[in-house]
Amino acid sequence: MQYGMMDGYGMGGGWWILGFIFWLLVLIGIVLLIKYLWEHGGAKAGPESALEILKARYAKGEISKEEFEEKKKDIV
Repeated sequence: MQYGMMDGYGMGGGWWILGFIFWLLVLIGIVLLIKYLWEHGGAKAGPESALEILKARYAKGEISKEEFEEKKKDIV
């Protein structure tokens, strides 16, 4: 008995490559999803408080120590 190309032997030889690529892409997608959730999806504390914003501005040098102390008194 002779087997032709359409019997599954001639055409089926390369289908495992597509299956391998499919599962590789699924695995890469899962890894990227986990990475995204790890970096961005954690529990957020909500918006920053006014004092935290003021401290950040002072740390960046946007306001002087005098301005920081004055505004801190207004906040607290």
